[in-house]
Amino acid sequence: MDEHQHGYIGRKDDYLKRLRRIEGQARGLQRMVEEDTYCIDILTQVSAMTKALQAVSLGLLEEHLAHCVVHAAQESDAAGKAKVDEAMAAITRLVKS
Repeated sequence: MDEHQHGYIGRKDDYLKRLRRIEGQARGLQRMVEEDTYCIDILTQVSAMTKALQAVSLGLLEEHLAHCVVHAAQESDAAGKAKVDEAMAAITRLVKS
C-alpha cells in the first residue's frame, strides 16, 4: 500500500455520499422489478445509475492521475511509468465496461 494519502481523500465524503445515492438507486431498481414496472422505465433508471457510476469513476481517475501518478513520477521514472501503466489498465477496464 502506498505511504502517501490517496488522491480522493480530500473528497472522500463526497464520494461516499454519491455511492450511497447509487446504492439507493440500485434498491429502487430492485423495487421496480419486484413491482413489475414497465421495462423502458427500468432501463431509464439503469442508465441514470450507470451515468452516476461513470461520474464517480471519472472523478476517482482524475484524482488518481493528479495525485498518485504525479507523486510516483516525482519519486522516479520507473515508479511514474508503473502508475501510468496501472492507470491505463484501469481506463481500459472502464472503457470496456
